[in-house]
Amino acid sequence: MEDLTISSHRPPQTIIGEAPAFLEMLEHVSHAAPLSKPVLVVGERGTGKELIASRLHFLSERWESRLVKVNCAALTESILESELFGHEAGAFTGASKTHVGHFERADGGTLVLDELATISLRMQEKILRVIEYGEIQRVGGSETLNVNVRIVGSTNANLRAEAAGGRFREDLLDRLAFDVITIPPLRERTEDIMPLAYAFGINMASELKRPLFPGFAPRASSSLLKHDWPGNVRELKNAIERSVYRSPDPEQPVAEIAFDPFDSPYTPPAEDATAAGKGLSRRRQPLLPTDLTARVEELETGLLNAAMERARYNQRVAADLLNLSYDQLRGKLRKYDISRSKPG
Repeated sequence: MEDLTISSHRPPQTIIGEAPAFLEMLEHVSHAAPLSKPVLVVGERGTGKELIASRLHFLSERWESRLVKVNCAALTESILESELFGHEAGAFTGASKTHVGHFERADGGTLVLDELATISLRMQEKILRVIEYGEIQRVGGSETLNVNVRIVGSTNANLRAEAAGGRFREDLLDRLAFDVITIPPLRERTEDIMPLAYAFGINMASELKRPLFPGFAPRASSSLLKHDWPGNVRELKNAIERSVYRSPDPEQPVAEIAFDPFDSPYTPPAEDATAAGKGLSRRRQPLLPTDLTARVEELETGLLNAAMERARYNQRVAADLLNLSYDQLRGKLRKYDISRSKPG
């Protein structure tokens, strides 16, 4: 189970970020950390929820006690119950001895429940009891044990929507959401992209036993800043490490960013089962007849609106995103009567 749970007294990794939204979030963490109340850490995949959960622990008075992390999505309901609450010898087939669960192991410290939204409703009810009364019972046992554990839940799911749909207990959500810390995605903290990229680059160069990291060429830096980063900091880390490793000359700045490890002219195309069964071409065929002018206008307006929103209505940045000159962009905005300023 070592790959599924972590128990540590070690301080968290260094957190890099100077963007206003990120600094505001860190200030929120500092205010919430000293409390023993439950906290939810919410953010898109790859934003660093585990690091923030660790920071909550190590900035609290519990920092000398144990920090235990559990990936709830990696365990079946029965195994998760046994891992969280423990079990007595003979509780089920194969239970040859008493097993101390994570709630007991984290007594006096912090228990991080990662992928919280994947927990079953029955398990949610048992966790609610721990929050309300500080009591647990091992699987197959009758003795009530008292524990003093701070619970930090982390998820990329919308728990309010899950509760509204009956998939998450509203009473548990009320208890867990004493405070909610939302991590801004990387696209909202573009000031941090290059500092993070350099940190990852330096670490990878060191791992490769190289004497130095020469940095990034201007074109590579530009592509890093233009990328949307749907995978956030995790995606950035992977892309930088991959690019440093692939760089042909370790003494020259990294010139190309390898965003997609699957990118190759020889990648097998995705095959549509229906088309394959009929012997049709693997290329998606356009629906004809069609209005070409209307389709082009639809495509252009969609891209223009997306670029303006991404650039926060800075026309020069939007032009760069679309590989247009400033005048070309302004001409197209006039052509399609697209607003040049942020709505509202």
